[in-house]
Amino acid sequence: MISQSPVLVVVIPLIFSFLNLLFGWWKKGFCYPITLVALSLSFLASLHTLNTVITSGTIHYYLGGWNPPWGIEYVVDHLNAFVLVIVSFIALLVAIYSKKSVEKELPEKIVYLYCLFLLQVTGFLGIVVTGDMFNLYVFLEIASLAGYALIATGEDGAPFASFNYVIFGTIGACFYLLGVGYLYIVTGSLNIADLSQILPDLYNSKVVLVAFAFFLVGVSIKMALFPLHVWLPDAYTYAPSAVSALLAPLMTKVGAYVMIRIMFTVFKPYFSIELIPVTSILGWMAAGAILFGAILALAQTDLKRMLAYILVSEVGYITLGIGLANRNGLTGAILHILNDAFMMLALFLVVGAIMYRSGNREIPQLRYLHRKMPFTMAVFVIAALSVIGIPPTCGFFSKWYLILGAIDAGKWVFVAVLLVSSLLNVILFFRCIESAYLEPVAEHASGGSELVIAREESPLTMLIPILIAGAGIMSFGVLSGKIISTIIQFAIPIGF
Repeated sequence: MISQSPVLVVVIPLIFSFLNLLFGWWKKGFCYPITLVALSLSFLASLHTLNTVITSGTIHYYLGGWNPPWGIEYVVDHLNAFVLVIVSFIALLVAIYSKKSVEKELPEKIVYLYCLFLLQVTGFLGIVVTGDMFNLYVFLEIASLAGYALIATGEDGAPFASFNYVIFGTIGACFYLLGVGYLYIVTGSLNIADLSQILPDLYNSKVVLVAFAFFLVGVSIKMALFPLHVWLPDAYTYAPSAVSALLAPLMTKVGAYVMIRIMFTVFKPYFSIELIPVTSILGWMAAGAILFGAILALAQTDLKRMLAYILVSEVGYITLGIGLANRNGLTGAILHILNDAFMMLALFLVVGAIMYRSGNREIPQLRYLHRKMPFTMAVFVIAALSVIGIPPTCGFFSKWYLILGAIDAGKWVFVAVLLVSSLLNVILFFRCIESAYLEPVAEHASGGSELVIAREESPLTMLIPILIAGAGIMSFGVLSGKIISTIIQFAIPIGF
């Protein structure tokens, strides 16, 4: 019997997004539980899909019974089954977290926000699960259009940030679609497995070279790879807290997945390693992203904006692993998709909780938060240590593999970049930790030195996802060997 889980992962949030509209117009209080049910079912379907892939191998699902290449095929192997679980679980955590945040920030837009929220997740899951290049474009646009609308609902400056994102996102989508058109001209197929068989004989075609270039530029814009990142800082800074917490961990990681899929599945690995120097170019762009993102983050006093620039740097880590084009580098890149998703999730959830309680996110204003929100700030410290790369947090292990990959490739400059970036991250996060934990207590007018700070932790619906994200950062560090041996070693394309 063919497993229905690959299609259920995508169809469930799509159908429930419309149910949100129908029931939300009647009573907007229904939207939150409907969203939780949809994402819980989708997560369970993605877990079943991953289990099936681990036990039985790659899943091929033909939509409507139409055989590929004429019909659309969903293909789920170790790589995208792994990413499916990450996307669906993080979306579920953010949905749980969103209740209080959305009620405070967007009380009049609850129905539309949750409808768009589910469409956004549908787009992400569809991008990951599909085995068809044009179908991937359709899901890419569903995710992008939902993202534009979600960002535009944010604070002052959000509409302009969203408009800026629309311009860059449309350019990226056009590049991708032109690449699809060029490949269809020369191959007559859009099925990924079909293309991987047809294209090797056409690698000397200038049409194929142009298509590949268009793909890479389009995907680089979507994943905010330096220097095509300029839309990201404003968009993620001004978006509502729950929206930033959804997009920051997932949009860039899904883009990285698409880049890996195109470079090493649609095209054979030797095409971008030996025939044209794409991996070398990506490696240097990634090194620039790592340093540029961290240096610009140093200039920020807005904590959320600082995290947005750190995200630019984190995209560089994943791209560096892809650009190293060896087994250790790719292991680090794929592992960092998981690790960075949880690190960014934890950090953006914490910033949203701080905003909810204090209405402020300026770094100098974080003082005494370790007393007011001890659990929330503890998770912030754990996530900060992971971004820096301190064991046993998960961030250390993916960076370790990236360093091993750079050594294997003989790229000592990249080893230096990785080490310098960790030092920059120490500076970035220590000033936040210093402000929250180490500020001297102000003296009372009476001369006393003890200031009483009432504990006012995040609401439970916000705190539980934050604690789960923090636990994930620690757990994935300890379990990184198991994750690599069970999933990631099989997700690395053949030839490495």
